[in-house]
Amino acid sequence: MPYHCDVPLRWSDMDAYGHVNNVQFLRLLEDARVVAFAEWFGPEDSLLAEGVLVARHEIEYLAPLEFRHAPVRVDIVVTGVDGAGFTLGYVLRDPDEVGDHRYAVAATRLVAYDFAAAAPKRLPASIRADLQRREDADADAHPVFRWR
Repeated sequence: MPYHCDVPLRWSDMDAYGHVNNVQFLRLLEDARVVAFAEWFGPEDSLLAEGVLVARHEIEYLAPLEFRHAPVRVDIVVTGVDGAGFTLGYVLRDPDEVGDHRYAVAATRLVAYDFAAAAPKRLPASIRADLQRREDADADAHPVFRWR
């Protein structure tokens, strides 16, 4: 089951065309990811405190997201875990009470990083185990990119 996080839109997210700018979608993903990590790993033992960097993003835009006061829902699923990193899949959509519209699908590759050594590192075993428990082996639960 994907993790759900409702992320508020900001007036400054909007561009000259009246919809959320494509660059702001990365912020929406980051906001949801930070909330998910705090819930998954706890605020004291956050994955972010261990050191993690984004290595890659992929976004496929499905429809313009116009500014509104209702948040956008970000569904997050762990789609893969290995020794040094993991991949998250996302669907940005309307919250249940707003409708059933999908705005984008996305994926983020994250890698463990040692900031003191300025080098990648292996994921701590406890974090890798937590991520593996959340990993969804069901390919139907993963975001589907039309243009891959």
